[in-house]
Amino acid sequence: MIPTKTIEELILKHSLLEKELSTGDVDKKLFAEKSKEYSDLNEIIKDATKYISFEKERSDLEKIIEDNKSEDEFKKMAEVELIELKLKHELNEKKLKLFLLPKDEADKKNAIIEIRAGTGGLEASLFAGDLFKMYEKVSNKKKWELELITISKSEAGGLKEVIASIKGKNIYSTLKYESGVHRVQRVPDTETQGRVHTSAATVAVLPEAEEVDLKINDSDLRIDVFRAGGPGGQSVNTTDSAVRITHIPTGLSVSQPDEKSQHKNKAKGMKILRARLYELERSRIDQERSQDRKSKIGTGDRSERIRTYNFPQGRVTDHRINLTLHRLEEFLEGEAFDEMIESLTLQAQEDSLSSLN
Repeated sequence: MIPTKTIEELILKHSLLEKELSTGDVDKKLFAEKSKEYSDLNEIIKDATKYISFEKERSDLEKIIEDNKSEDEFKKMAEVELIELKLKHELNEKKLKLFLLPKDEADKKNAIIEIRAGTGGLEASLFAGDLFKMYEKVSNKKKWELELITISKSEAGGLKEVIASIKGKNIYSTLKYESGVHRVQRVPDTETQGRVHTSAATVAVLPEAEEVDLKINDSDLRIDVFRAGGPGGQSVNTTDSAVRITHIPTGLSVSQPDEKSQHKNKAKGMKILRARLYELERSRIDQERSQDRKSKIGTGDRSERIRTYNFPQGRVTDHRINLTLHRLEEFLEGEAFDEMIESLTLQAQEDSLSSLN
């Protein structure tokens, strides 16, 4: 049950914001923020008002039901109304609880996505490539902007590692549930006996941190430049343009060799480093709040999977919510992706609500 005082404070805040915005007496710098807050409150203000009036309405109906002088027909009508009122109240309460849940400020941010081949050799690198193509297709469908930061290809044409930034609306809130070990079960092209092989790739989705989110002192950084090497020891760049940035206090290190410009490599490297440091700080805070928080990425071992892509059965299963979609090809094309994300989001909300009870 939500304290009545909490709901009354929401209603009062809505009223004050409405008055403030209607008079135009708002600081220009705060106008957008206050307008957003008012818009958010607008969506639940009717539910909040009904929540407050519930006790009186219930009491009135119960009096009719318990009154011996009431006619049977009125009593039956009151009983039906009371059942409907209680059901609506439960829905209102759930909606208000969701609204009152602490907001993750990172949800509205852009994201850095990192995909790495795990257990399974060359087949794992091919699967890592398939996952990256899937996220590219999802980005195209949603009109997100995907920018490649660094990529390392395998001999089989797959990906050992790929890091990209994705920009758009509420990117992190959509993709954050992708972090973890993704497992694939299929018959590789090189398999002559038709046996199903299992391999894995890890996905890490980090909120892209801006300079205002995290201050990094220049004195905490060690920057090394070197000449990037290609397969077989050949030189990719003929100048020392590759950059390795090390954050001395944490030991986190990022290497960026892809661009011919040292300046561009440093900028890309700082973007990755800033995101990783921001996530490190968020994780530290999360662990203080909840000691049983699970590791986000895992080791890349097949047994630590969050999702399995089974090609012989044409299914994709998310093990966190026990949801199976028998539309694997559609999923990899980005068609059934939203259905999975919506289910994961709903489950996360349910878990958060249960922790409030």
